Amino acid sequence: MTKARSPRYGPGWSDNWRRNDFAGFSSCEPDRDSIIAAMTDFHLRSAAEVIRNGGLVAYPTEAVYGLGCDPRNEQAVERLLRLKGRSVKQGLILLAADVEQLRDWMDLDETQRNWLAEQWPSARTWLVTPSEMVPRWITGEHDRVAVRVSAHPVARTLAEYAGTPIVSTSANRSGEPAARNRFQVGRRLGAGVDFIVTGECDPAARPSTIIDLESGRVVRE
Repeated sequence: MTKARSPRYGPGWSDNWRRNDFAGFSSCEPDRDSIIAAMTDFHLRSAAEVIRNGGLVAYPTEAVYGLGCDPRNEQAVERLLRLKGRSVKQGLILLAADVEQLRDWMDLDETQRNWLAEQWPSARTWLVTPSEMVPRWITGEHDRVAVRVSAHPVARTLAEYAGTPIVSTSANRSGEPAARNRFQVGRRLGAGVDFIVTGECDPAARPSTIIDLESGRVVRE
């Protein structure tokens, strides 16, 4: 019998991890911050490679852990939806490193793009007119695509290293509580996830507000 594959974990990036794991370094040792930065960078580049290769990655956002993949990869998106038990009709959010990374995914004029750039990074998701390249497995049954640039530096860097906006949906099975740390992700989704990025969410934060760009209507607070 083949042993179930466990998700990959990497080194942490939080201040708690920094204090606990490098407490024994003396002044003659290499710079701790440089070592941590290098390990964190390698960790995120490894996660980005998993995304590029069609895998599923869980990563921290402002409020909860997100579950993502390459939005252009239909098989990866289908696998993500099966893992969550989520209907393709509901659509999915695209999370980007910056507004420029979303340029080809949105059918907006320069004024609208500049305005969005001023709103981000933040915990606000905007519903915008999709470009022709946005597949139906991302928009679902909607005529808008949901996009955002997260205020969480780990999530933004992951999208940057992936070289594409990434899918962003809560890392949980539909109807169950959202995961707020990597251990909850591992317990709830197990080997269904290929890589779990180490990071922290704000336990007091709420999921992103969703607003329709054209009408200004708040879809989710």
